[in-house]
Amino acid sequence: MRVLHLISSGGMYGAERVVATLARDASQAETPSYVGVFQNSHVPENQVPELLERTGLHVLRIPCEGRLDLKVPGKICEIAMAERIQILHTHGYKADIFGYLASKRLNIPILATCHLWTRQTLAIRVYEFLDRLILRKFDAVAAVSERIAEEAVRSGISRGKVSVIDNGIDMEPFAAAKPTLAGDLDANGQTVIGTVGRLVEQKGMRHFLAAAKLALSKNPKLKFVIVGDGPDRKALEQLACSMGVVGNVIFTGSRTDMPGVYASFDIFVLASLDEGLPMALLEAMASGRPCIATRVGAIPSVIPNGECGLLVEPADDEALYQALAKYIENAGWRRSLGEIGRNRVREKFSSLGMTRKYLRLYQQLCGETLPAETAPPVRDLEAETHHHA
Repeated sequence: MRVLHLISSGGMYGAERVVATLARDASQAETPSYVGVFQNSHVPENQVPELLERTGLHVLRIPCEGRLDLKVPGKICEIAMAERIQILHTHGYKADIFGYLASKRLNIPILATCHLWTRQTLAIRVYEFLDRLILRKFDAVAAVSERIAEEAVRSGISRGKVSVIDNGIDMEPFAAAKPTLAGDLDANGQTVIGTVGRLVEQKGMRHFLAAAKLALSKNPKLKFVIVGDGPDRKALEQLACSMGVVGNVIFTGSRTDMPGVYASFDIFVLASLDEGLPMALLEAMASGRPCIATRVGAIPSVIPNGECGLLVEPADDEALYQALAKYIENAGWRRSLGEIGRNRVREKFSSLGMTRKYLRLYQQLCGETLPAETAPPVRDLEAETHHHA
């Protein structure tokens, strides 16, 4: 079976890392997987294809002029026929729309993974509305959390087509990573508190800065790090300056050495206002970092409060600061929680488990079956609903 993943991205964020891990693991399991990346004319310096190729993936570049280049489905068809693709697997509204049009010409099954509908701007809300309409025609939809699955069903996607497949992570790169941010931080023994994500409103970075200001008012010997890039970077840098914390806050931009980045943190914070199942949180936990995260999306299923991390309500700056203060004051306790979190990710959110579930779904779409020991069943929303009824 040969699978073509389609993604449209300007950076290596959570969804892109999921695709990279899945395509690699599936290929190693004798399911050749290719990654088609839309190369948008308005994002000329997209480094995603090169970054994916460095991991050993077979990457196919798909030129795209703007959001609605009607030549793109034909280009996807050419690639799919040349590589004898049997399943299209799409990630994101643009990939969903173009992939669906191509699949009709190719007459092959199509699967979408819904990572999150962000609703960030009016234009994105329109595209995501169209996305939910077109996903009704897909053969299958995999959601990365129960909440996203429920939203998909409410939007009109057949319940029988929707399954939940948790994101998974390869633990190995994070197991013994060495800190790589020391030269950038100049921390001099300060406690380093970091966050990772695209610099957009959804990620709650201004609340991270607000909590940083509160913490620094009590303890000026702290260092805060924001890793990532995005359209809000300039505004966030100006906010840090106006708050008077710019000397203790570092903006690193995008990084490709993520295991070393997490190893550089003493505490990890995810202040998101909305999420699916965030890869940054799984990566931080895999690195043994003590985590604080907001109670949104699938995060509460990853961090049962108090067992392997701390949860706070989104946009609650005081609560975020209070959670930080608990960690800052008790280094031994936070290291213990970090190790518990690492074990939880290893047991519940491994890339191997994720890949097995997708392989089972691929086989189902092609009318085949896999032995149970190599491909455990995908959790089915309808079956679970009937079970709990």
